[in-house]
Amino acid sequence: MANMFLMFYLSMIMFLFGCLVFVSNRKHLLSTLLSLEYMVLSLFIFLFFYLNFMNYEMYFSMFFLTFCVCEGVLGLSILVSMIRTHGNDYFQSFSILQC
Repeated sequence: MANMFLMFYLSMIMFLFGCLVFVSNRKHLLSTLLSLEYMVLSLFIFLFFYLNFMNYEMYFSMFFLTFCVCEGVLGLSILVSMIRTHGNDYFQSFSILQC
């Protein structure tokens, strides 16, 4: 029982550190995408232990993983298209008005 609460707190701390890295001023799009994936992983751990603790079905975690994979693929496709058009993944060289 105490071990479950430790895992809850650990996943919440992981999420908060991921949020801290995400909102910090980063130069590269890749580091931002990695922090988003870290946040998603911590949310998955939290969801898994919550569903396990409440004796719910684990079927929802498969939906969550499916959407997480879609989010990762979309982020990587944006990264690849940005590198092909601009030559790098710096935020200062990318402007939304140029699209």
